[in-house]
Amino acid sequence: MKRIVTHLIKLQQELQQLANPKQKEILQRFFKTGVGEYGEGDVFIGVRVPEQRKVAKQFMDLSLEDTKELINSKIHEHRLTALLILVQKFEKADEKLQKRIIDLYIKNTQYINNWDLVDLSAPKLLGEYLVDKDRRILYKLARSKSLWEKRIAILSTYAFIRNKNFDDALKLSEILLYEKHDLMHKAVGWMLREIGNRDLAAEERFLKKYYKQMPRTMLR
Repeated sequence: MKRIVTHLIKLQQELQQLANPKQKEILQRFFKTGVGEYGEGDVFIGVRVPEQRKVAKQFMDLSLEDTKELINSKIHEHRLTALLILVQKFEKADEKLQKRIIDLYIKNTQYINNWDLVDLSAPKLLGEYLVDKDRRILYKLARSKSLWEKRIAILSTYAFIRNKNFDDALKLSEILLYEKHDLMHKAVGWMLREIGNRDLAAEERFLKKYYKQMPRTMLR
């Protein structure tokens, strides 16, 4: 039987054509996919982010059902491209579609499982969606056992910080202050720096209160 070439299959084929074995090796080392590392078991095919952005733009009309399937893929570039598609969809969507996108995002956080996946999606999706909404979901994510859900929580606040609303970023920074992983130290430190870029006094008040307890990476 002849295989029906769907929009999703075409997208996957497009990414496969861009795959680069040398880049694959670099990415698997860079994103720590070895045994015991934070990205253990993640699979790369070797496609650069700018190339993924072009593919995402080309396939922006991919259905949410197919986008979900792409997010659930074992291949890292599939997941990132799916998230880039969601970001593009979200920016042009009405409120009803935005809610569907965010529901999909929250229900699939287990697949948003490396720092680039989080950083390129959380502020522009969950963060932007919550700018004028209840933010309790972020506190739930911050108290998760998942490193990546915690990072989603703090990175989402970047959308608020850009609007000079620092309260949730500071409260979540307090919750995440004693996290052990350096990826969380860097994420919290990054958001505190962004606050300081807009309101140095607000950042300094936080630092004066907590600098003795803060991990050195976070403080730096």
